[in-house]
Amino acid sequence: MKKVHILILQAFIKPFLVTFCIVMFVLLMLFLFKYIDDLIGKGFEWHVIMELIGYQCAVQLSMALPLSMLLSSIMTFGNLGESYELVAIKAAGISLRNAMKPLFFLVGLFAVTSFLFSDYILPVVNLKMGSLLWDVRNKKADFLIKPGIFNNAIQGYTIRAKGKSKDGTVLNDLIIYQNTPSSGKAASNVLIAKKGYIYNSRDQKYMILKLIDGVRYEDSRTENQQIYDERQQFTRFYFKETEQKFDMSGFDLVRTDESLFKQHHQMLNLRQLKLKSDTNKMVIDSLTRVSAQELQSSNLFTSSYFRQNNTERAQIDPKGPILDYIPKDARSNVIGSAISQVQQYKDRGFNRISEYQNVLDKDLRYDIEWHRKFTLAISCLLLFAVGAPLGAIVRKGGLGAPVVMSIIFFLIYHIISTVAEKSAKDGAITPFWGMWMAIVVLTPLAIFLTYKSTTDSTLFDAGQYKIKVQYALNWLKNKLNIGQKNISPK
Repeated sequence: MKKVHILILQAFIKPFLVTFCIVMFVLLMLFLFKYIDDLIGKGFEWHVIMELIGYQCAVQLSMALPLSMLLSSIMTFGNLGESYELVAIKAAGISLRNAMKPLFFLVGLFAVTSFLFSDYILPVVNLKMGSLLWDVRNKKADFLIKPGIFNNAIQGYTIRAKGKSKDGTVLNDLIIYQNTPSSGKAASNVLIAKKGYIYNSRDQKYMILKLIDGVRYEDSRTENQQIYDERQQFTRFYFKETEQKFDMSGFDLVRTDESLFKQHHQMLNLRQLKLKSDTNKMVIDSLTRVSAQELQSSNLFTSSYFRQNNTERAQIDPKGPILDYIPKDARSNVIGSAISQVQQYKDRGFNRISEYQNVLDKDLRYDIEWHRKFTLAISCLLLFAVGAPLGAIVRKGGLGAPVVMSIIFFLIYHIISTVAEKSAKDGAITPFWGMWMAIVVLTPLAIFLTYKSTTDSTLFDAGQYKIKVQYALNWLKNKLNIGQKNISPK
């Protein structure tokens, strides 16, 4: 028995590691393709890119682990069935369920580990990655001059070069516009040079542009001056060589304070989600109570008649016409006042509804994230329970049929879970059903496949279906022949 358990464990671990690496690589490529425009051309250090990829690997475990579990389980038992090792195990008197006990223990260990990961580690990873990705996407692209195109990446300057060298360090026919007012002067300074050399300062904080053979035009007109004055000062400088320094601190990666992202629902663990959800429910109850009190107070005390103790209320029949109780000369004023009050109620209700909806959306997000902590662990168990019996029934190993089947079943699981989660976020269904719908739907399938595999079913044997179809056609043909004989003339 121990040798059989070791054989099955060895047959499972190798495909699992291979498929996990393949799935993780594909998911990382999808992530890089999605954010390729935010990563290229910004001069990031290699460790920043590797840090972002490392965080993304941890985030993608929620998809990579269940998919690799499904694919590796199909491959494992498909290989064992194709090489008739499952037949030998059953011939030795060991049932498939007993042979799979170490795998159940291993997958259960994976499930418990994934739950602890999603509760304790994943919120921290989401916080780190969220803040880093925010800074990466908001970082300016590196300063790059393209020939014939105006570049305004440096704040306060617009630069155009007619041509440049292959290495980009020498610029020809330069025009530099200084378009940021300083000391109350207008943006009218222009610098023209035949050639410029680019290099960085020693501390890498400034870009220095060494200009050769040019002229600088300065207009002393003030920023508030609207009328042309022919006596205003206009200065022109000719130079053989000068230097222009540009501050490049705006191109550095500035890290945002992570505490700004800590209140997001993806950055919280189970205990924090529970506290946030309880606090949110108290806010919802408070808004409901305050709205009811405001509506009641407005309804009772808006009219001046309710504030006069000596005024008796009129005995009004609610089924009859109410306007008959109001004098004709006062009806227009009463109707106008009623319309105004209704509009006030409507405006108050609209403002309260928007505030109430925001709080309710937060409460839904907290509940959905709370259930998500458990679905990752359960999905690993479920997809293993689908893949293992499916591989034993199909008896096909390798990366052919198992890959196709695993993709089909994972797509079914992913589509159901995605649609249900979106419906839960929209409030169409409860968060419980939104997060557990895919598991509830596929659990009967896992039970059915497990039963079929333990009874040596030929569920996916094309020959068996061909025989049954042929039998049905022959039966139908015989019925038609008997019917024709009965209606034929004697």
